[in-house]
Formats: sequence, structure tokens, C-alpha cells
Amino acid sequence: MGVYSANKEKVIAAMDKIAPRRDSYIKRSKYYYKNLIRFFRFSVPPGSRVAEIGCGTGFLLNALEPSEGLGIDISPEMISIARKNHPHLRFEVMDAEDIYVDDKFDFVIISDTLGYLEDIQKAFGQIKKIIHPGTRILISYHNFLWEPFLWLAQKLGLKMPHHRLNWLGRGDLVNLLHLEGYDVVKTGRRFLFPVYIPLVSWFLNKYIAHLPIFSSFCLTGFIIARQPLNLPDPSKAMSVSVIIPARNEMGNIEDAVRRVPDMGSHTEIIFVEGNSTDETLAEIKRVVEAYKDRRDLSWLVQDGKGKGDAVRKGYDHAKGDILMILDADLTVPPEDLPKFYDAIASGKGEYINGTRLVYPMEDEAMRTLNMMGNKFFSVMFSWLLGQRIKDTLCGTKVLTAENYRKLAANRSYFGNFDPFGDFDLIFGSSKLNLKLIEVPIRYRARTYGDTNISRFKHGWLLLKMVFYAMNKIKFLD
Repeated sequence: MGVYSANKEKVIAAMDKIAPRRDSYIKRSKYYYKNLIRFFRFSVPPGSRVAEIGCGTGFLLNALEPSEGLGIDISPEMISIARKNHPHLRFEVMDAEDIYVDDKFDFVIISDTLGYLEDIQKAFGQIKKIIHPGTRILISYHNFLWEPFLWLAQKLGLKMPHHRLNWLGRGDLVNLLHLEGYDVVKTGRRFLFPVYIPLVSWFLNKYIAHLPIFSSFCLTGFIIARQPLNLPDPSKAMSVSVIIPARNEMGNIEDAVRRVPDMGSHTEIIFVEGNSTDETLAEIKRVVEAYKDRRDLSWLVQDGKGKGDAVRKGYDHAKGDILMILDADLTVPPEDLPKFYDAIASGKGEYINGTRLVYPMEDEAMRTLNMMGNKFFSVMFSWLLGQRIKDTLCGTKVLTAENYRKLAANRSYFGNFDPFGDFDLIFGSSKLNLKLIEVPIRYRARTYGDTNISRFKHGWLLLKMVFYAMNKIKFLD
């Protein structure tokens, strides 16, 4: 142990004193801790490499079932108990403001710990020593509105006594993260009613806690952050696969090939034909043969139905580092794809979504009812995902092949519920806590064919998917 300030010495003494009873307090508040574990498990798959700052006796770290787990705590007594209780994990007596570990972890957990730190900004800076570009930092903290109730719970012996050095709100923590160069991916609140009463607690915490106004009174706040990439020259670093699902789009095939720009180190174009009733497949074959000396082109035929099936088949055959979707109707101009490439290759975002609702549209590019539906889903999904998303139904979506493989590996959580493909990617990216960036595009009217979307039939299906996702993403409790 090093030489600590008077404040830190008081924290250590208080934590050492309470350490033998720490697990008994956890048992008394098991409803709260079950909720906390459920929240972290949603984002941290078993078998991940996890570090916890302020690990106490190791209860939470062990519950996350890491393949490699590191717990850091300033209290020697806490660490001694943690080592005894969980010998398969690694625990170190260490100040979060002076980390000296060289290992890198997929997730860093800071749960109800920030109030005990003397210099939170310094701790955020030290965490950079144990993260890699894909690491997610998951922070939970207590809402200051609960301070008198938590004080009373301590006096009644229902909560572990603490020696808190500060009590910061969400805005303070977000500001400190920004000062240290982190991107905040999402923020939120949960757990409105910490006392267990059958049915009542379930209903309040699962549904009411997530509604506007009520969420402001939740006990637990959370922040998920990442350190953005700093790539000096993204323009040549990565290869690209452009997936073009095509059903009854014969008149747009050659135009797509001519207009898709070369991007990054290499660009391939994969058409996925969707059992058209016109000559789309024949036209794809003709164009691929005609341009084979000038472009890297290939084609596939769907086994199933729907754009989602086509996208998944195209992605499974893609060889590029970056995966893009371009609708064959070309209402999103192919010339705009480099904007998406720059956004993801530079590290500014990890899931790039097009938005058609910023710039004025060409006449009849989107019907009024469709526009109203898009705005409704924008509000719903921004609330649902905890990140702003303006146009959920824009067909152009971009992510890296590496993140898509992670998404596909976790697809069983949501199931094969999405025939469009848009929501499979949106929900999957949200579960991975990928940084969402939207790129405004100028939406064009069709020049060939008719839309494959039925406003009422598919609108009802989309609405059902939203309510399904609520229970899988928002209403976890």
C-alpha cells in the first residue's frame, strides 16, 4: 500500500471495518443485487474478460462469470475476503487513481463505487491502462434524490454503512468522462422500488420505472462509455463489402454497379436476389459478367424470404472489414456511401445508420403516412435504445464485420423475429452497446419499379416488434 490522503485513509478504515459483514449486507438487500446483476449480465456475456473497480468481496464480479476476472479495491480486508471466496478470480489491493495492471479487459465495471473516490477524473484516466478499443465501461451509481432514504436504511441496519467522499449526478459524470476523452454511448435510470413486495415491486420496476418523469426518481443510474479510436488515416485502412438485396429491381442493377464508389483498400459488391418475378436475376448475371474486369462483383440467391434473410446471407459471404447495406431501389444515392465509410473507419461511430429525415426529399420520395410512421418509430426507438435515432427504417446501415459476428453470436437473445433486417441490426447493436451515429442523406424518388413495403401490413408488424423489443431491452426486471 502507498501513502494515502486523510480522506482515503478514512475510506480504507471504514471499508476494512465493514468487510467481514459485507456479504451479509448483500444478502439483506438481495432483491437490489439481483436487479443489479441482471442489468450487468445483459451487456456482459459469460466468458468475457472483466475488471471491476471497487470490487469489495467480489460478489458482482463472480456473478458475471468472466473467463478472466480482475477485482481492484483499496481495502485490504475486502480483498482478503474476495480471494478466499473466489480463488478462481484475481484480486488486487489497489487505488483506482493509481492502477498498475498491464492486462486489457473487454468490460470495466464500476458499480456504486464512484462516491468513494477522491479524484474521479484521475480514476477515469487510469482506467485507460486496462482497456482496448472495443472495451465497454459500465458505471452504476445512486441517484442523489435517494440520499435521505439511504441514510435511514443505514441507521436501520438495512444498508452497509459507507464513508462517501462525493455524490455526483449524471451530468457531472458525463462531463468527467468527456474530459478524459471518452464517448458516452448511453445513459439511463432503473430500479424505482428497492423493497420486495410480490407483484408490486415487479410491476413498478419492470414498467413504471422506465416511463418519463417516474424514471427521474429511480434509485440507480447507469452510464455506458467507450474510448473512441484515433486512426490517423482511415481512408486506406479497411476493405468494404456492399450488400445489395434485390427483388424486382431489374432496372437498377447496372446503375448500382456504376455508381457505387471505390472505398478503403478494396470494395466488393454482393447482390442477393430475392426470388423476383421480373428478370432481376438474369440482369444481375449479365452485369456481373460485363463488369468482371472492372469491379469485384458476385451474386447469391436467397433461400428464404424478406430483406433480413437477404442481408444475413450477404453478410455471411462478405469478405470486407466493413459491411454496408445499399437498397437496390437507389433511393439512397450510392455516392453517399463514402460518408458512412468515413464515419466508421475513423472510429467516430460503430453502428452507422442513414437518416432520410434531415434534408428535403424529392417529390413523392416518401408518402405522408410513411413519414408519420418514421417519426413515431424514431421517438419510440430513441427511448427504447437510450441513444438518439432519427430514422429507424432507412435501408443503409453499416457496421464492421467483427461487430457483426458478435451480433450474430448473440442473435438467439432476440430470435429470428425480423423479416426486414433493420431491427435485427439495431437491437443487436444496442445490446452490444455500440456507438450509434446517423449520417444524413438526400432521399431520392424511385426511377424504376414499386416499393416492396406494405404500409399497413408491415407497419403493424413493426409495431409488434417494438413491443417485443421493449421486454428484451428496456423492461429487463
